[in-house]
Formats: sequence, structure tokens, C-alpha cells
Amino acid sequence: MASDIVSLNPVVRAVIEGTAPRPARLAASKGILPLQQADLLELLTFLADGDDAELRENALESLRSQDPAGLEQTIRSTELPPSVLGFFTKEIDLPPTLHEALLTDTKTPPAAIARFAQATPNGSLLELIAVNQQLLIQNPSILDAIIANPNRTAEAERRAREVKREFFEKERGAEQIAAELRARGNEAAAEFFEQSNSGLTAEDALFLADHIEISDAETDDSWMSLEWIEEIYEETDEEREANVAKILGELKIEGQDVGAERLSMLNRVMKMTVKDRVRLAMKGDREARNILIRDSNKLVSTAVVQNPRITEQEVEQIAAMKSLAEDILRQLAVNRQWSRSYPVMHNLARNPRTPIANVMTIMTRLQLRDLVQLSKNRNVSDAVRRQAARLHDARTGKKN
Repeated sequence: MASDIVSLNPVVRAVIEGTAPRPARLAASKGILPLQQADLLELLTFLADGDDAELRENALESLRSQDPAGLEQTIRSTELPPSVLGFFTKEIDLPPTLHEALLTDTKTPPAAIARFAQATPNGSLLELIAVNQQLLIQNPSILDAIIANPNRTAEAERRAREVKREFFEKERGAEQIAAELRARGNEAAAEFFEQSNSGLTAEDALFLADHIEISDAETDDSWMSLEWIEEIYEETDEEREANVAKILGELKIEGQDVGAERLSMLNRVMKMTVKDRVRLAMKGDREARNILIRDSNKLVSTAVVQNPRITEQEVEQIAAMKSLAEDILRQLAVNRQWSRSYPVMHNLARNPRTPIANVMTIMTRLQLRDLVQLSKNRNVSDAVRRQAARLHDARTGKKN
């Protein structure tokens, strides 16, 4: 117990440690020792919780005789021990302003606040507790106490339930989903949802799980743990809707089927945060990649080409897409694996979005017939057409 004593007063320490003589302990319990207010309160609350009946009754009587206004001032202006603050939260009949001082003191033990929240008849004080979101998150027992108290106000209940739903029910839901996925042998999807921040419903999560096929061991996505991703790429509802419309429009232009299942997946994917869409782009199957390569957020579409399961056929199609950001096409052009694929390089050369510097390098490897076609292609820049013609003439020995 000595290690819990806050007071440096030797008399207080002697009484609490039990080394003081009986007359001194009796005097202490009656509050007649010449002590500072904080020392006196620490001593009295200790004795009031003790096993000695006489000392306990004396201490309780001394505490009840304390002036409420003076006690409130002491709580607000003095560093009182947590044990003192916790003791007074048990006194339900104290003035509301005194309870406010206790509940807003950061040293008041959370267990004492939970006990108070369960017993108080004052709904306004429950609202005061419910405003402290950090306290509720760190101590969920306080949430349950607020919700269980029949005297809670609608506002106190609303705040408590919102915190519970956002920080605890979603977390438990994700754990249940992950456990179910592992039971089905879908380890990659379980890993994904354990790390997800999107708060998807169980229905959405299980639907998308069928499109996640790559485990953490197959990808290096450590860079995505950076918190600034969500801060920089915060999206509004309007931006998400515009993104859905963009992707849907491109799929239709390309003549791809946009059935109910694909539309459902598109809407569910767009509920996800940018960070989770990046992770899905790197871990998802072909259908997920086909949708996310068209994402208006460049970070997401760039992640698709880093997916370890992406096929040469997919990359060939991506290289021909005229709606992609130049950075993605540049990434394909300098990639060692894809630079060995003639169809990929050929499509990049014909894509007007590919940076000219990359096209100039690629053209040196094109076949003569493709150089001829490129020199006549009105979709590419004049510089690319002229260079294609020059390369063709140089190889065939034709002089201008």
C-alpha cells in the first residue's frame, strides 16, 4: 500500500501504513489533524474504505461534513490522488457541479466512472461522459454502463452507441468474417479484411472475398501502411459517384458486359477507402484488376500493374488503354518483364498517352511493317510519326 501513497506528509504515511498509534489514527479519522486539504482527503478516503469499523465511520462522517463548494474548488485546483477522486464518484448525492469536476478530471479512475455511469440518475452527467470519445474507446465498460442506465438521455445513448458501433462492433464483425474465410480456406481474403479500414458490411466483405487471391507473403505492400495515404486522397461522396460513372462508361465503350454482378462489385469496391482499393488492386483477381485499372485515383490504378498475378494478356490490353495516366504507361515501358513482350511494346508505341521519350526507345525494336503503320497513324503525335518513318527508311536503305 505504501507505494500507492501520494502524500509526502509523514503523518499521513504513518496512518496509512499502520505505524501510527491508535490515538493518532482516531484523530485522523475525525479530521482534526492540522493537514493540507489534499493530504486530509487522501487520509480520510483511505480510512473510509478500511476494515476498522470505528475509523471507517469517523472518516465517513468527516467526509460528509466537507463543504461541497470548497471540495469542488479543491478538485478543480489541486492534484488529488486517483483514489480520492474515485471515492467521491461513489457519492451519488453530491451536487452536479462537483460531479462534473470529478468526471472531467483525467486522473479519475475509469472503473470509478463506469460505476458512476451505471448508477447516476442524472442524464446530463451521462451526456458529459459520452462526449469523451477517447475515454469510451479505451474503456468500453463505460459504454455499456451508459447504455444500461435507465436514466440516460437520448443524446447520451446516441453518442455511446455510435462509438460502440464504430470502434467495437465493426472490429468484432471483421474478426468473425476473417474466421469464416479461414474456415473456407481463403487465407488471403482473411488477411485482407483483418487489415481493412473500409468498414464494409459482412455481406459486402464476403462478396469481395471471392475476388481476393493473393496473400501478404506474395506482395510487398509495406509502403501502404503510411497514414498519409488517406489524408492526401480523402474522397467525397460525389467523387466516388463520379469514379463509378467513369469506370462504368469505359467498360461499356469497350463493349464489356456490365451485368448485375459486375455492377454490384463496382459499387461495393467504391465504398472502400483509397488505401484498401490499393491493397485490393495488388491482391485481387482478374475481375478486381479489370475494374481498378480504370480507377480515377492514380495510386489505385498504378497498384494494379504491381499485382503479382497479372497476366501478359492483361498488360497487353492495359498498354492499349487511352484513358490511363502517363505514369502507368511509363511504368510498363521500363518494366523488364513486359519490355520483353512485343505485343505490349507495340501497343505502348501506338498509345497516344505513352510518353514520347518511351515511345522513341520502343520504336527501335518495332518490326518494319509496324513502323510503316505507326508512321501513318493519325492518333499519335507528329514527332512519333516522323521518327517511325525515319527508322523505316534507315533500315530499308531508303534515302530522302
